[in-house]
Amino acid sequence: MKQRFNRQDIELLEVTNVFNGFFTMDEYRFKHKLFKGGWSGEVKREVFERGNAVVVLPYDPKTDQVVLIEQIRIPVIHSGQTPWLFELVAGMIEPGEESKDVAHRELLEESGLKAKQVHLVSSYFASPGGTSEKFDFFWADVDASLAKGVHGLDDENEDIQVHVMSRVEAFTLVKDGIINNASTVIGLQWLELNYLCLQNNPETSVR
Repeated sequence: MKQRFNRQDIELLEVTNVFNGFFTMDEYRFKHKLFKGGWSGEVKREVFERGNAVVVLPYDPKTDQVVLIEQIRIPVIHSGQTPWLFELVAGMIEPGEESKDVAHRELLEESGLKAKQVHLVSSYFASPGGTSEKFDFFWADVDASLAKGVHGLDDENEDIQVHVMSRVEAFTLVKDGIINNASTVIGLQWLELNYLCLQNNPETSVR
C-alpha cells in the first residue's frame, strides 16, 4: 500500500537551531495536509539531530554464533536494570562516507573483527517522532572464533567488551527482556527469521 502524502504535502515555514552540543536540536515550524482534507495550522516540533548511523550484526553462519558487544549507556541509568547493554556494533556516518565503509570500520573498532562480507539488509528510523536518525542495518559474515577482548577508541571514551554466544542464546536474551534496545532486538529477530538462508548461502544478501 502506498502512502497518500509525500514531502510536497508539507509547507516548511522555518527551521531554527536551538541547541548545539554533543548533539543538536532544531525547531521545525510547518503546516501539512490533513487526511480529512485541507491544511493543518502551524505546528512546532523540536527535532533531535544526530545524523545517520549503521548497525551491524556480526554472525558466523558456520558455527551459528553471534558476536555482541557490551558498553555503558548512561541515558538508561534510571530506567533500565543496568546501564551496561548488550548491543550490535553501531556507529555514526560522517558526511561524505558510504554506509558500507562505516560498517566495516565500526566492526573493526568495536569488535576487532574483519568481515568476509557485509550485506545491507534494510534501513529504518530509530524514533521518528523525535529524531531524524536513520539506521542502515547490515549483517556481517565473520569468524566468531576471532572475537575476544575489550575494544573501542580511547579518544571517544569507549570501553567495549566483546561477547560470543550461540544464536539461540542471543535470541533467548531478547525473549527474556535482557536485550532491550531496539537495534539489537530488530537485528536478532531478523536473524531468527533468516539464519537458515545465511547458513545455506552466506554469499546471498537476505532482505
